[in-house]
Parts: sequence; C-alpha cells; structure tokens
Amino acid sequence: MNEGLEYAQMLEIPVSTVNVVKKKSLFARKAKPADDLKDMVVDSVNERVGDASALYPQDNIGYVQTEDLTAPVKEKKKMGTAGKIIMAEAAAACLIAAGIFLTNVFVPNTAINTFMGSLTAVKQKEADYKDFTLTSVISDLSEAEIAVTDDGVIHFTQQATVYPVCDGEISSVTEQDGLYTVKIAHTSQFCSVITGLDTVYASVGENVKANLPFAYSKGENEVRVSMYDGETLLNCYTLSGAVPVWNS
Repeated sequence: MNEGLEYAQMLEIPVSTVNVVKKKSLFARKAKPADDLKDMVVDSVNERVGDASALYPQDNIGYVQTEDLTAPVKEKKKMGTAGKIIMAEAAAACLIAAGIFLTNVFVPNTAINTFMGSLTAVKQKEADYKDFTLTSVISDLSEAEIAVTDDGVIHFTQQATVYPVCDGEISSVTEQDGLYTVKIAHTSQFCSVITGLDTVYASVGENVKANLPFAYSKGENEVRVSMYDGETLLNCYTLSGAVPVWNS
C-alpha cells in the first residue's frame, strides 16, 4: 500500500531537465561529415519528388533542378540573303500564275492565251479537193445551158444568178471593163475562179455557201468557172445535168 503511494507521488514530481547519455558502441560506424549528410538528404528528396512527378506530372512542384540555368541560350538562325531571294521569287511566281488564271477566266482572247492555244492546238489534216461535194453554179430554176471544156472549164452565157461550186471564202475580187473576176478559196490548195460576172454581192474575206448566190450575170458575156489544186487546173470531173461530179 505504501509502495503504491510512493510511486504515485513520484509521477507528480516535476522534471525540468533530462540528460540522456548514449554510450559509444564498439561496433558503431564512423559518422559521416555534414556535407555528405546534406548530399544524402538532397538525393533522398529528389528521389521522392521524382517518383511523385512520374505519378502526378501536373503536380511536379519542388523538384530540385539540375540543369545549368547559366548556359547561354542558342539564338535562332536568321534567314540569309539567298533565302530571301528564293522566297521573293516564289511569291512572284505565285502572283504570275494567279494573274494568268484570272486572265484565262475573264479575258480569254488575250495575246498570251492565243499564243498558248497555238502551242497546244493539234493541227488537223486539210481536206483534199475530192472530199468536197460539188454543186451547180446556177439555180435549178435557171434555163441557162451549161457545158464543160476538155480542160475542165465550166461555161454558160445566159442570164442567171451564180453560186459557188462548194463552200469557201472570197479571197479576191477584181474588175476589168465592167466585168468582175472572183477567186474563192475552199482550202489552202483547192480554189475556184469565176470570170465574166456583172455583179458581185460578196466582198473579200466573206464566207460563201453553195446554196446561196454570190453574183449575177446579165447574160451578155460568157461566165467561166475553173477549179484549181494549187496551180493545176482540174479537169477530173464531168457534168451530171448542171452539177459537176468528180470522176471515180
């Protein structure tokens, strides 16, 4: 009973100072210097923060940075003179291409479009004179009598309206003693020449059609129609009534 009371009184005794003395062990390791201990602490913190940053990248705060912040920042390479020239040429080429495109769309008949078209156009083979179907040089209602000479010249002397032997373009109109001579180009080689006309309704450069009259004869002078292949007078046809037909 007294022993319990003495123990309780001991617990109530205030203690202001406690000295703890630890004896050195014979097998204790040698203490490391303070600098080594500091390095160990930094490494330990870095390891823990590194593990946390791997799991939570967005919370990567407080990591000890090892990169040298004093290293000089590399300057961006400036574009040289050659690069500027290349860029300027590319921009100019784009502007020219855009201009050509807009010109082709809105102004198709310019000189450059005509030139480019001539480079890409495929030259078509020109028709031979025998590829044309010939027609009568007078109307079906005319009473004029038509004949052909041995050398291939069609002729008549009666009043009549005069038609071309086939479609073509008036290449020349000449006048002598009040009578007209007309040359009609059907191709670059094939043409017809009509002489002895009193009136011509078409002018140079106009297109004429086989079914439309282009001239008139009063019947006072002989009208002659000759056909040429280049400089050669053609006589390889005959008359079927008033219609000339190529010989087969």
